[in-house]
Amino acid sequence: MAIVTQTPLNPGDSPLVREALSSVVSRETSAVQSAPAAAEAPGDTRGAWPRPSKTRVIAVANQKGGVGKTTTSVNIAAALSMNGQRVLVVDLDPQGNASTALATEHRGDIPDVYQVLVDDLPMADIVKEVPEMPGLYCAPATIDLAGAEIELVSLVAREARLRRALAAYDALEFDYIIIDCPPSLGLLTVNALVAADEVMIPIQCEYYALEGLGQLLRNVDLIKVHLNPTLNLSTILLTMYDGRTRLASQVADEVRAHFGDTVLNTVIPRSVRLSEAPSYGQSVMTYDPGSSGAMAYMDASREIAYRASKV
Repeated sequence: MAIVTQTPLNPGDSPLVREALSSVVSRETSAVQSAPAAAEAPGDTRGAWPRPSKTRVIAVANQKGGVGKTTTSVNIAAALSMNGQRVLVVDLDPQGNASTALATEHRGDIPDVYQVLVDDLPMADIVKEVPEMPGLYCAPATIDLAGAEIELVSLVAREARLRRALAAYDALEFDYIIIDCPPSLGLLTVNALVAADEVMIPIQCEYYALEGLGQLLRNVDLIKVHLNPTLNLSTILLTMYDGRTRLASQVADEVRAHFGDTVLNTVIPRSVRLSEAPSYGQSVMTYDPGSSGAMAYMDASREIAYRASKV
């Protein structure tokens, strides 16, 4: 039986807000309860997923904002850790949203990825275990990271500083390192792509999401040729899918026709739970494991875990 928790309501919420939240909760709850029993199985195989033979370093990248990069990074990492994997999330976005969602302090003078990239601080000095999530760790980002794009320009081997930091760190203890990239194709994203073995691209099921995809793929090819020959586009994940619209289906069909098996079978639906969870310092996997978003990310994570033999 799927678990559906009550949405925490703020004391200051107006009656209209409370009514709106309640109606959304009832829609999500009914959608989950009406799903076939087989769809409720994601959490039933806890600890049974195969562990990769070596650490998989995955950059979650798309220069378009609002396509679900951070949501994907956080929830894929949480789902993997809940099923026996040891996972590190590297927050490479100056906004620090992944750090927020993983309840990792990233304000003030907290050591962060900026100091690792610019000041050569060891990665071990900034990595923190996520509260109440055994096996899940986070390397936080602060707003200081916004200046790294400029400061990296004059540094030696500026494109490979994250890769060097991860190599010096004992990354062998992790099964997955997931790098949450900023919404740009600047030096931070380049550092992520040089450090990674795989690229995961979340694509919003809307027309605009396809427009910048060609430029991202060209950048991946350039980095593969000149800086990181082992880089591989391993995964495309369709996000914010609304089955009520014809456009969402058309975008999904077009992406699958072009990229084939690279596209995960699972699609991530629009879900208010996915938006709510970070405000409580949680992934949706712990905030509401019975919601449609949590179940979809659990299925997507299982696909990723079982695709290890492809990469």
